[in-house]
Amino acid sequence: MSALIAASAIRTCFGDGAQTFAALLRGDSGVVPLRQGETAKLNVSCAHHAGTDDPHRPFRAGEFLAQCLADVAREAAVDTSRMRVVVLIGTGLRELSAVERWALTGAGFDVEQLHFGEVVRQALPGVAEVITISNACSASGHALALAQDLVEFGEADVVLACGADTMTQSMLAMIGRVAPEPTTQVRPFDRDRDGVLLGEGAAAVAVVGPSWTGPALGRLAATGLSCDAHHETAPDIEGISRSMRDAFDRAGREPAAVDLVVAHGTGTALNDSAESQALRKVLLSAGGDPLVTAVKGSTGHTSGSASLVNLDVALRCLAGGQVPPITGLRTVLPEADGLRFAVGEPVPLRPGLVQVNAFGFGGVNAVTLLEAV
Repeated sequence: MSALIAASAIRTCFGDGAQTFAALLRGDSGVVPLRQGETAKLNVSCAHHAGTDDPHRPFRAGEFLAQCLADVAREAAVDTSRMRVVVLIGTGLRELSAVERWALTGAGFDVEQLHFGEVVRQALPGVAEVITISNACSASGHALALAQDLVEFGEADVVLACGADTMTQSMLAMIGRVAPEPTTQVRPFDRDRDGVLLGEGAAAVAVVGPSWTGPALGRLAATGLSCDAHHETAPDIEGISRSMRDAFDRAGREPAAVDLVVAHGTGTALNDSAESQALRKVLLSAGGDPLVTAVKGSTGHTSGSASLVNLDVALRCLAGGQVPPITGLRTVLPEADGLRFAVGEPVPLRPGLVQVNAFGFGGVNAVTLLEAV
């Protein structure tokens, strides 16, 4: 069996999905000066903020999430009065900014607001269940895998798999410690990459079963998962490779069939090297020659929504026949020798099978295979 994607919506520093994809095709970067915290103490001077409001205001992740939920519910004609609808939200930080604000100012809040349940039920009354999955930067990929299981086993008619995260000062402080100098531009897979920048955003997709009769954007072949627990922050080549192989096994596809990879591509010293070597090990060694693109040079790292932001881009590549270049990539790193990257200009391509990568701290990995309907 395989599930379908009936609708998809995202919010990034560029706006909605169409605005984001247009910016990617142009090679734009949404990087701006950091609007929160003390930049010198954080060792972070730039970021990819979403929206124009006060970045210190709490519960912004839920607001971005609600916008995406409303979009996909409308586009997929989701009707909670006659459909069993489950909502799964993948996140790295939930609404941690509210906790930080409480610690610094004493401004209290209802702890239930940390789990997005109230936001979801306000945006889409009548949903059967709301579950938050806090699983680092592959969280929305894990939500997508569970969504496919639920619709394929008949546990729900529609599952809205989502992701949402905004910046917090504690997360900014963490990324400021992994590079000696503040990063000013994310350069995925570049030899001279010097680190990641955070991006804010949210995403939602409507996952439905194979008997769905409404419009569909793509077929969800499978999502492969692994949790190698290799290291808190250092990705493991074998753990990443295992999640790729799991995806191919579940989908009944061969690695050589992949035409396009939308990579995790954080622009960090360790991730890009490990991801490149895993792609060579699993795809190239099987005779594959996929085109590889990545979005974080434009959008920053959107944490819990990163997997579904990549998925939205993959859906638009399937529909439009154009693959955006990797913003910030100038000279490919040596460990990626043999991989074919989209550089400089959009690449015309009608992919048959697309691989979407997402890897999180602690070695929680999710690799999705997506194809045209």
